[in-house]
Amino acid sequence: MDRQTTLAFLLIGLILMVWLYIQTPPPEPPPQKQPTEQTVDTLNGTKEAEAEKPVAAAVTADNDSTPFGKFFAKSSDSPGLIRIETDLLYIEMSEKGGKFYKIFLKEFDNWYEDALSEDAPYYAKHIQLLNPNRGSSIDLNFITTDGRKISTGDLHFTSSLSSGNYTLKGNDSLVLSYTLPTADGTGSIVRNFTIYGNRYDSRFTLELNNLGNVISNRTYDIVWSGGIRFVEKNSVDEATAANASLYYGDEQVIVDAGSPGETVEQDFNGRVDWITVRNKYFAAVMVPDNPAGVDGAYISGKAGGYEQGGVREFYAAHLKMPFKGNSVEKNSFMIYTGPVKYEILKDYNRGLETIVDFGSFFGLKAIVRPIAEYVLLPLFNFLYSLIKNYGLVIIIFSIIIKIILNPLTKKSMDSMKKMQALKPKIDEMKEKFKDDPQKQQSETMKLYSTYGINPLGGCLPLLLQMPIFIALWGTFQTAVELRQQPFILWITDLSRPDVIFDLGFKIPLFGVQEVSGLAILMGVTTYLQQKMSGAAKDPSQAPLLYIMPVMLTILFMSFPSGLNLYYFLFNVLSIGQQWYVTKYGKPVELVAAPPKAKGGFFQKLMSAAEQKAKQQQSAAKKKK
Repeated sequence: MDRQTTLAFLLIGLILMVWLYIQTPPPEPPPQKQPTEQTVDTLNGTKEAEAEKPVAAAVTADNDSTPFGKFFAKSSDSPGLIRIETDLLYIEMSEKGGKFYKIFLKEFDNWYEDALSEDAPYYAKHIQLLNPNRGSSIDLNFITTDGRKISTGDLHFTSSLSSGNYTLKGNDSLVLSYTLPTADGTGSIVRNFTIYGNRYDSRFTLELNNLGNVISNRTYDIVWSGGIRFVEKNSVDEATAANASLYYGDEQVIVDAGSPGETVEQDFNGRVDWITVRNKYFAAVMVPDNPAGVDGAYISGKAGGYEQGGVREFYAAHLKMPFKGNSVEKNSFMIYTGPVKYEILKDYNRGLETIVDFGSFFGLKAIVRPIAEYVLLPLFNFLYSLIKNYGLVIIIFSIIIKIILNPLTKKSMDSMKKMQALKPKIDEMKEKFKDDPQKQQSETMKLYSTYGINPLGGCLPLLLQMPIFIALWGTFQTAVELRQQPFILWITDLSRPDVIFDLGFKIPLFGVQEVSGLAILMGVTTYLQQKMSGAAKDPSQAPLLYIMPVMLTILFMSFPSGLNLYYFLFNVLSIGQQWYVTKYGKPVELVAAPPKAKGGFFQKLMSAAEQKAKQQQSAAKKKK
């Protein structure tokens, strides 16, 4: 977790502990000014692609006139494209490498679509996931028996279909094969693709024919070599969510280059169920049909800053495959290229839904994820099935969550009212024993025991809500459903901050430059909520009345407007609840608790504190 997210969570925790009734969400790092999509991919000032780890050490001479050895040399830089349009995708397949060249997602538009020229192809407005200049999609890497490192991305295949445009609808499918023969014609590499008309996934089958005297080390790699492109305006925010991962040992293992300049490499041996690279909202996943037949995986990645501003992360994902030297060897895979959407990934029944990140903090993932996965997300989707406007869904969602949390909130308020009623007696006790801290502590604990009050009673209900708040943060932060969804007025995209003006400079420490209208409304309602609770009357808490709302407002400036809309409405509902309790709630009367209420854990805690006070007093007397 990055520094600013951690800072924000610690701040929220401080508010909860010091000021028991403040309820705030976990934030995320602020954005920086980003380059446009047309910016040249220049990582740290260089146009060179990141080097990938080879399947084995191999060196060929620089002056070798036949660098591909037993394969024909690269014959052409022309990609030789075949274009396939489906209900969901616009795909370009290339004879160079015999693979995907570009994949456009027809349901998702670029953030800069309005800036495209009139003569741009109609599909140019859509998200394009692949990085052709960095290798792009599935390559086959191996070492030949004469010591040459081969990547099929460098070689020119022959297509089974002629160049042109193909259209698939509904249940239509198209089979496309790419063939690469050895120089002597005795062996070949065949790459078969099946494209579907109404699915984000495709089938990929690799055939190795008579290559026993070509591939050395009895191994080869299936490599997603180019990662996927960053496609959002705020690349810093996108980099926070970007990573590579695999399903290994019955759990998802994430490999993340977390900061600019950081390089990560990690090897895995044994069964791999799938491997993926992702940005904030989209992913490319390789799923072997026979996971037990995989020898392991290797992931490499690097994060880099740009001279123009912004951040990018690039990952290469390798599946290590055994080669037995048979005359014919086949391995089949499902290739998914599409949105990180829970319902779609869940339907594959391969554990792909774990790619959806609902957030975590301090090891709370085991608690947070089930809340988001089985309660919040189904409720959110159910509401959208009834109301086809995500802004209205968020409003109703916030009301429902407030009702669900009401018992905890009420318990917290009741406990605080009891503490406020007891406060004069505690102050009197402190004054009476101001020169004897041990006695002061002992008598204070007796007061709590006498009236059956737990001093932590107001804090614990709020702490119990923290996993729910974290789950809400993760759900709204990464929900592709909110991407480019407008609401009202200036709120035009619920997945991005609702910017009302630009400061022209960055606020130190927070890095915030753009001002969010909903973040301001959230800060104002936080201030009103605190003021209604009576914080201004307590000199020790008065500074928090002004400092905390301001700091939280700044932190929330970079949050998606959908998330800020939720917390603003939650604050409004909390203010209404506080007003109702203050105006119509029954006054609290201090009544001595019955003897049975004095037992249990809290009574033991008070007894231990009293015993400790007596021991300290006894020790002090002995010293005298």
